[in-house]
Amino acid sequence: MRPPVDVLPTSSAAAAWLSRALAVGFVVILVSAIVWAQNTLTTEIRAHILRAEQALQSKDIESAAQEFRAVLALDSRNVEAHVNLGVIAMMHGDCQVASRDFRAALAVQPSQPKANALLAICSRRLGDPSAKVLLQGSFSKLTDASLRTQVGMELVALYDREGDAEHAVAVLQKLVGLNPDSVDILYAAQRLYRELADETLNKLAIVAPASARMQQVIAQHLINAGEVRGAINHYKRALEIDSRIPGVHYELAQAILESDSSSPAIQAAAQKEFETAIAVDGDSGSIQCKLGRIALLLADTDGAHTHYARAFAIDPQDAESQLGLGTVLMMSDKLEDARKYLEMAVRSDPLNDAGHYRLAQVYRRLQMADKAKKEVELSIEIKKTKEQVAALYRQMNERPRFKGDDGPQTGPSDTNQ
Repeated sequence: MRPPVDVLPTSSAAAAWLSRALAVGFVVILVSAIVWAQNTLTTEIRAHILRAEQALQSKDIESAAQEFRAVLALDSRNVEAHVNLGVIAMMHGDCQVASRDFRAALAVQPSQPKANALLAICSRRLGDPSAKVLLQGSFSKLTDASLRTQVGMELVALYDREGDAEHAVAVLQKLVGLNPDSVDILYAAQRLYRELADETLNKLAIVAPASARMQQVIAQHLINAGEVRGAINHYKRALEIDSRIPGVHYELAQAILESDSSSPAIQAAAQKEFETAIAVDGDSGSIQCKLGRIALLLADTDGAHTHYARAFAIDPQDAESQLGLGTVLMMSDKLEDARKYLEMAVRSDPLNDAGHYRLAQVYRRLQMADKAKKEVELSIEIKKTKEQVAALYRQMNERPRFKGDDGPQTGPSDTNQ
């Protein structure tokens, strides 16, 4: 059985969730409502709210709840007191009580975004059929990042339980943009991406098991598992079925080159496939960068410069072409020009260890010792991190894919230091 996608608290985790909510989430909702309310309330109500605020800041939730109930005794239509009592009930896992308070707040102020969002969350947890519409409406309108994340994850959980991976992924893409370093969101995203990929692969296997695309997919899986020679065979089978299938000549050329990049025969075979890819699919910066790499392997710096310059002209923002031009210019002792392109490369792809290492070489030769030291340290740290990631992927029998790893190769054994 697959694990649930949502990472929201169950009753057994209520205490830990309460602590987190007080630290980073809902206490902000409570206090911000209080600050706004103090400008319009009577002296007696303002005093209760001030004491509630002080109780929240000291994490005395029960005292805060008593103060909010005192506010409602004086003004039964006080929106802030209802919302805050609803949040407190929600923290204790009582969504029935919380929902009543949120509905009471919305009866007075129907457009209150936080009350709508929190009611939507409670509705989902209570299994209310209206939860989906409420969550969808809240997610599209919320601007508060913390609450939008909470609503989004509830919506993802609902979609996931309905088997609606496509809509779940659409929400997760927004959440990843909002919280790019959240472990829980990244976990949920990768699981659903994989699930969606598996579903489409199963459909392809049923609909067209003998197709060229099926052979291409098999080859891609073998590449990611590190079985390059097996992948080459399946790419060739795909081309036997359809010699002009888009993308396959390029992928085959990459696989051939990866199989033994030091072999002249392999280099020639890869170059032929890249040239065929241009004829079939059209030119691209990626193909020109690969041809530039082959030229470097053949010690043809002029040819490499031509290919990398063409790639850069196609896409001036591409880190691989920037790194390639910087490498060729450094090999030609055009250090200032090399520096310009290598600095571009590490800005375009800050996690490219080869770019940082090559830039360190240029800085060293330009007598910029402090900058050289910094770039070397960055290169070592990034490479170490990639090795750690690679070790984790090996446990899954897969290979990680890092941007720019097909670019000009560098390392401690480089002869141009």
